[in-house]
Amino acid sequence: MDKQQLVDFYKQIRGLTLELCAPLPQEAFRIQPMADVSPPWWNLGHTSWFFARNILHQHNAYNELDKRYDYVLNSYYETFGARISREDRGKLCFPTTSEMFSYRESVDHRMLELINQTSDLEKLFPLVFIGLQHEQQHQELLITEVKNILGYNPPHLQKPYCEAGDETSVSCDLTFIPLDGGLFEFGNVEGGWCWDNELGVHKYYLDDFAIGNRLITNGEYLNFIEDGGYQQALLWLADGWGACKESHWDSPLYWQKIDDEFYEWTLSGMRKIRKNEPVCHVSFYEANAFAEWKAVTEKKKLRLPTEREWEHAARTTKATKQTQNFADSKLFHPCSASSTQELQQMYGSLWEWTSNHYEPYPRFTTLQGALAEYNGKFMNNQRVLRGGSCATPMNHIRISYRNFWAATTRFQFTGIRLVEDLS
Repeated sequence: MDKQQLVDFYKQIRGLTLELCAPLPQEAFRIQPMADVSPPWWNLGHTSWFFARNILHQHNAYNELDKRYDYVLNSYYETFGARISREDRGKLCFPTTSEMFSYRESVDHRMLELINQTSDLEKLFPLVFIGLQHEQQHQELLITEVKNILGYNPPHLQKPYCEAGDETSVSCDLTFIPLDGGLFEFGNVEGGWCWDNELGVHKYYLDDFAIGNRLITNGEYLNFIEDGGYQQALLWLADGWGACKESHWDSPLYWQKIDDEFYEWTLSGMRKIRKNEPVCHVSFYEANAFAEWKAVTEKKKLRLPTEREWEHAARTTKATKQTQNFADSKLFHPCSASSTQELQQMYGSLWEWTSNHYEPYPRFTTLQGALAEYNGKFMNNQRVLRGGSCATPMNHIRISYRNFWAATTRFQFTGIRLVEDLS
């Protein structure tokens, strides 16, 4: 990118965050229903502070206002000192929401001035690009946080965030596409920019397997519920069963039974579940229990895919992003599969749980400086997800992209794809 292209890209990414905030009532900016869901004012401020602390600070453009906000806008960087506890972000009344919008303008003004005046774009570009990738991650977080914040209201007081999309929903049989095993390369094979956790590129042996042609649907998951899936301990991992009982799970997050029918909260409002749409907002533990149940009922060797099986399937079948359901569509809800038996929904719609723990690849090295804390230190007690979701910007995702969340996470747009052992 030249300077003008970087300026345009910066404005585009930063502008989208403001667009996502535009429909929100002022009251929603301060709400934090649970620790994982930061209030939108904090999201606005933190993404701006990230540029200030990691870039402007190095160019003598870090001012007293930036320093004043260090404590409240630092997320998890030990390098940058003390910070407010994550679960306490929603308890603050200062800085105000309007002050965060003003702070954002201040950072943007200084960043654009720096980009336009730099004599070493080659050195500046990587940090700016990381900041924009970080912002895109927070755009997805913002969408999922807004869904949780608005959905926390009593049903008769809930108001939609966006308009509903096309209600067309078609049936697609679940079939399994066989793929030969062998020794394959994994990681950022295609090259280009990537996060440190996508490296190093390495070889790994896979046995023969078959991958489900689509995501698991609401209708299929409803069968799991009606067959007592949430009451059968032997389907669950021990920690998952404990979480299920402690949190009283009996259906996906945002499902609610009204007059003996399941409804779900979506960003376009409450509505009856559509059986052909992919089931979403399930934890890893629920996804794994469903896979166990499906294997028993179908008498097949079914399970969740490993992350390398997912990546190999996406790469081998040349799965494309271009026609998939990303944040760009502004639907913010997963779409049903088409009637084709080809591999589909690999990108967008829902992040797909894999069976892998989040661990470093061979020869993994962290980013430099404070950004060394970005990924590596979280490689513990997390599960890997692949493919992006309806809240992910399309130009943010790629085959080798590794997302990770705790196994109990439900508020993200997460879904289920199965594979079958053929060996």
